[in-house]
Amino acid sequence: MSDILYLKAERCVQVSTSEVRIKDIAKLECTNEVIASKVKEMVVARLDAKKEYKYVVSILKVIEVIHKEFPELEIDNIGEYDFIMEYVSEKQNLLFEYLKVVFVCCIVFIGAAFTIMTFNNDVSIDELFDQFYYLVMKKEASGFTLLELSYSIGLGAGILVFYNHFGGKRLTTDPTPIQVEMRIYEEDVNTALVKNYTREDKRIDVD
Repeated sequence: MSDILYLKAERCVQVSTSEVRIKDIAKLECTNEVIASKVKEMVVARLDAKKEYKYVVSILKVIEVIHKEFPELEIDNIGEYDFIMEYVSEKQNLLFEYLKVVFVCCIVFIGAAFTIMTFNNDVSIDELFDQFYYLVMKKEASGFTLLELSYSIGLGAGILVFYNHFGGKRLTTDPTPIQVEMRIYEEDVNTALVKNYTREDKRIDVD
């Protein structure tokens, strides 16, 4: 009975070395440990270390590299047929990364505040509170009341519950709505990238 090598590549992988080996982009399983250890060290591609870039790689290219060394080896692919390989340099500018985070936080904070204010203005929340206060108390509101206080507290608490996140902790183990939307967006981008590279014949594939 011949040995079987099980090969699994994820949809998107990151590499930080210009010389990409199979162990950097895929998981392997084989009863023959000698074959598995040799396959892990096989070089699939050599990238340009001067720039960060995304590559689309066909699993056939990986299988081709393995078969050059082990032509009789049976390979069972249980992962992706085409996957994205992103080269990220090990030397990253941390100051630039922190500045980007601060900038995005400021934009999100200002945008959220502006959205809440425009919503309150559209529905005339002040007039609504005044009318509700008059219906209950039978007199005009003198200024800031319990309604405004409850609304402010409820708005903040509702946002925390909805986004399921407070500081570095989660309220539940479920993914946050932002994480769900980001994963959907990431899947759409990866699918489009694979299709574009395939149509333009730019992916790393067999000769």
